[in-house]
Amino acid sequence: MTRLFNDPDDFAAEMTTGLAAASARWLRAVPGGVVRSTEADGPTVSLVVGGGSGHYPAFAGLVGPGLAHGAAMGNLFASPSTQQIHSVAAAADRGRGVLMSYGNYAGDVLNFDAAQARLRDAGVDCRTVVVTDDVSRAADPALRRGIAGDLCVFKVAGAACEAGHDLDGVERVARLANERTRSLGVAFDGCALPGAGSPLFTVPDGRMAVGLGIHGEPGIDETDVPTAAGLAELLVRGLLAERPAGAGDRVVPILNGLGSVKYEELYVVYGAVHRLLGEAGLTVVDPEVGEFCTSFDMAGASLTLLWLDDAPGELERLWTAPCDTPAFRRGAVAGHHGTTAAPQDTAAGAPAAVLEGSPGSRACGA
Repeated sequence: MTRLFNDPDDFAAEMTTGLAAASARWLRAVPGGVVRSTEADGPTVSLVVGGGSGHYPAFAGLVGPGLAHGAAMGNLFASPSTQQIHSVAAAADRGRGVLMSYGNYAGDVLNFDAAQARLRDAGVDCRTVVVTDDVSRAADPALRRGIAGDLCVFKVAGAACEAGHDLDGVERVARLANERTRSLGVAFDGCALPGAGSPLFTVPDGRMAVGLGIHGEPGIDETDVPTAAGLAELLVRGLLAERPAGAGDRVVPILNGLGSVKYEELYVVYGAVHRLLGEAGLTVVDPEVGEFCTSFDMAGASLTLLWLDDAPGELERLWTAPCDTPAFRRGAVAGHHGTTAAPQDTAAGAPAAVLEGSPGSRACGA
């Protein structure tokens, strides 16, 4: 359960204030969320991500050079409002257009679409790529929700922005990354929001929910808790069955902890994941193990596979390109400098009321 809070109704706003104070090197608060506190040497397309709070480092922890330009932050497990999203996107826009990207949840789709319409009415070229990586949700990929695969799409899109791609180019590679990303998650117990007397859901002792969502949405199956190797086999088997059409043999695996599973446990699981992928004839490229999309203190984990090009190509170059954010870093990003803009009161980005809970239409471990 979540133990450290003041007034539960103020949790998201107070968390944002603390995050901005601790991460001023990368970001600053604006009404509705956060944007970069740095400026590139020249204008680029802006990537705006977002969703409900409670999933750190998604989404605000991924704002910084080489990744997102801004993150709209809703209340706990709730979509940011249209006004919050519009505010963040307007602050992040540098005149070359805005790409919005987020997980496929009904509240997010509703509010991001409305914000996009407002930006377009104001003359801003704005596009959207919705992340749909969760293989357990629906047979039709367009109806699937987004979970830890958000990172793959955001990273590729952010690197394309950094490389100077125009909006058409950034949108194209973001869609390609989404089409090549598959995830499957499990949980051993639910999470409790600040001030709640009980978790959002429970799993019987000794059992494991398979395919659940990051807000506690029901899974597709329940089974006995396996060994670490057994869990790796379940996750790898499920994802290989969903191999994207035309995908090659190079994959990026991302083993994600949902909140209370320890890094040491994840590394035990990853050892088996790595072996199984090799036995399947796949080449593992730049794997990640850690917390990338959490659910407060949910006891669970997910595995994501990003399928790259047959030979080191566009997706791989964008995935491995440098970035520098509070929660995910690699390499060295040049050509950025701090701004002098003062932080703003995040209370103006009041908690939203639209729940994300159904799909619609580091510290990282490296």
